[in-house]
Amino acid sequence: MATIRTRKFLTNRILSRRQMVVDVIHPGKPNMSKDDLKEKLATMYRTTSDVVMPFGFKTDFGGGRSTGFALIYDNADSLKKIEPKYRLDRFLPKKDKMGGRRQRKELKNRKKKVKAGKKTEMGSCKRNSSK
Repeated sequence: MATIRTRKFLTNRILSRRQMVVDVIHPGKPNMSKDDLKEKLATMYRTTSDVVMPFGFKTDFGGGRSTGFALIYDNADSLKKIEPKYRLDRFLPKKDKMGGRRQRKELKNRKKKVKAGKKTEMGSCKRNSSK
């Protein structure tokens, strides 16, 4: 069982979130997954896990203790508006890629043969666009 402690708690009204440093003490065990951390922090701060954003965890030398940062947004809309895209991609459900690897490569090579504005008009799976 891991122990979670928060410190340097700050309520940031401008960005509509609460931010804090999170210490996880896990002696003799590997790091806690970020999903587990989201669940635990959500119960500690009486919110849902979809508005919790843990990141930047480093394990102390020798293991047993990790320190990172967590943001708890007031609602999911402010989370999507404020958080950087790369962090949203980590935690939100992943979208399926359109087409297979071969189709993506063919599209890339077809885009090379077309000038600037036309590249955006080319569909992801259209072989010959009807004009």
